[in-house]
Amino acid sequence: MSQCFVQRGCGSLSVTPMMFSSSSLLIQPLCIRIIQPSNLIKCPGYAEDTLRSLADRLPCRETQLLSLLSLMGQPDQYSYPSIFIYGHRSTGKSHVVLSIMKDLELPHASVDCVECVSSGLLFNQVLSAFFGADAAALLPRCPSLSDFVRLYKQMSSNSPATQTRYIILDRAERMRDMDFSLLPALLRLQELVNDNVTVILLSEIVWEKFRPNTGCFEPLLFNFPDYSKAELVQILSRDHHPSYTPELYASYINILLGVFFSVCRDLRELRHLAALNFSKFCEPLEKGEAKESDIHKLWKNIEPHLQRAMQTVYLREVSSMQWEQQQMDEKEATTLRGLSAHAHIELPYYSKFLLIAAYLASFNPARTDRRFFLKSHGKIRKTNFLKKHEKTSNHLLGPKPFPLDRLLAIFYSVVDSRVAPTASIFSQISSLVTLQLLSQVGHDDQLDSPKYKCAVSLDFILAISRTVGFDAGKYLYDFL
Repeated sequence: MSQCFVQRGCGSLSVTPMMFSSSSLLIQPLCIRIIQPSNLIKCPGYAEDTLRSLADRLPCRETQLLSLLSLMGQPDQYSYPSIFIYGHRSTGKSHVVLSIMKDLELPHASVDCVECVSSGLLFNQVLSAFFGADAAALLPRCPSLSDFVRLYKQMSSNSPATQTRYIILDRAERMRDMDFSLLPALLRLQELVNDNVTVILLSEIVWEKFRPNTGCFEPLLFNFPDYSKAELVQILSRDHHPSYTPELYASYINILLGVFFSVCRDLRELRHLAALNFSKFCEPLEKGEAKESDIHKLWKNIEPHLQRAMQTVYLREVSSMQWEQQQMDEKEATTLRGLSAHAHIELPYYSKFLLIAAYLASFNPARTDRRFFLKSHGKIRKTNFLKKHEKTSNHLLGPKPFPLDRLLAIFYSVVDSRVAPTASIFSQISSLVTLQLLSQVGHDDQLDSPKYKCAVSLDFILAISRTVGFDAGKYLYDFL
C-alpha cells in the first residue's frame, strides 16, 4: 500500500496508512518517521517566542519537539486518540512532553503510574485536573471504568473542551499490573467519552511487550532515541561552573564521557558524576600547580579518581557528601571505600561465612574442593593440578557459577560450629542475592538446582574474613 503524507500544524510526517480489520475493528500500529527540524520552529496557533524559548530549554530534542507539535496540531484541532512514547531511561520523554504542556498552557493531567496503586487513584487525578476536585469527589468509593467514563462524559458535556485535553501517563508499564480492561479503554478514550482528549503513554519498554493479549486500539508509536556522545557533551556543558570558563568545563565533560560513556548513557547519572568529581578535577588549578590549558596534567590528576568512581555507577552506596568526606580522609588510598571494600559492613554471622563460601566456589576449580575442605588430605601441591590450558588466573577470568549444593558443602566445611540446614540459612542466601552480593544465574528450569556467582571483590572477602577470624587466602587456588 502506498504511503500518505499528513500535514498537521507545522510540518509533514511520513506515516503508514491505518489498517482496519472488518472482524475485530482493530487498528494496526502506526509508526512515524521523524523529520529534521528547520532553523526556526513555527506552528500555527502558538506564539513564536514561546516555541523558541521551549526549543532552547530542550537541547538536542528539537526534532522530537517538532514532530510532537506536528502530531498535536493546533490547540483546537482533534489529535490522535493515543500516542505511545518509548525510549530508554533519561532520554527526555517526560521532560519534553511536560514542557510542551506547561509552556504552551495546554489542558493536561499528568499521572505517575508508580503512585497510582489502583485505577481509582488514576481516575481521581484525571477528573481533578480537568474538572476540579468537586468532580472527582463524585466518584464512588471503589470506582469502576464505567463510573469514570459516565462521570467524564457528564462533566465534559457541561464544560466542552475548547482545546485538546491530554492525559499523560508516565511510567505506563505499571499499568500492566492493573485491571486488564483499563489500558484498552484508555487507548480509545476519545471515542468512549466523545471528547477531544488524547492519551499519551510514556514507557521504557517497547509496545510489543506492552500490548494486551486481548487486543486493543493501536496507539501511534513514537521513539525517543538515546543521546549520542556529542549530544551529551552539549547538554552537560550547560552546567558549567561560574568560577571557571565554559571551555574548561567542556574539556572536563569530554574526559568524563571518555571514561563513563561505554558503561553509562543515563543523563541523570552522568550529570551526578560530573558534579561529584569536578572539584577533584580542579584541585591542581586551586593549588596553582596547573593552568586551564594544561588539560593533560588535569587528566592525570583525575584519572585514578574516575577509575575508582566507576565502581559506584548506579549503586548510590553513599551520599555525595559522604563520598567527598571519604576522599578528603583518604587522599592516599588506592582502593574505593564502597560496598566492595568496607570492612565494617553489617552482615549476620552466618551470612559472612556464606559469602566467603560463595567466593571460594566462584574462584576455585570444583576438583580442588576435596583437597581444600577434607581434613584427611595433606597439603595441596598446585603443580599436580596445573594443566596446559590452565595458564590464566581464575581471578582474571572472573567468577564462575556454582550450584547451591556446592555452596552449602563449602559453607558447612568452613564454619566453626555445626549448623543445621534450616530455613534461616536459605533465607540469608536470598538476602545476599537481594543485596547484590550474590547473583543468581541459570535458574529458568524449576527442576534444576539454582546457580549463583559471587559479585564482590577479593579485598571485600579478606576484610569480611578478618571479622570472623577466617584466613580465606589459604583456601584460594590462585594464591597457593
